[in-house]
Amino acid sequence: MHSLSVSASDRAHNLVHIAPRDLSVRRIVELVAREKRTPIRLLINKSRCRAETAFARQLAMYLCHVCLGLTLTAVGAAFGRDRTTVSYACALIEDMRDDPAFETEVFRLESLIEGAGA
Repeated sequence: MHSLSVSASDRAHNLVHIAPRDLSVRRIVELVAREKRTPIRLLINKSRCRAETAFARQLAMYLCHVCLGLTLTAVGAAFGRDRTTVSYACALIEDMRDDPAFETEVFRLESLIEGAGA
């Protein structure tokens, strides 16, 4: 029987599975962690963490949804979040894309993900 509460280490372990979808999520998490200089463990941490970390997590969730075509529910499960949290993150990132500098950054990340076959 599965517990409703999943630890950060369990979520990190889940990102290591070899299934193509899980591997793709892992690559996006690693990319965002590297680009935003945020430890992976904080991106998948259950707590909200600092604003910079929360934003990096929101960006990673958005990229998983958009680039991989995952449902909000699937993205939420990968990050230990509810689908409504993922929906909020996606709406926030979409709104921020009106800023040309941020649009350029997100487009670059999307290109890296699609180029890597994530």
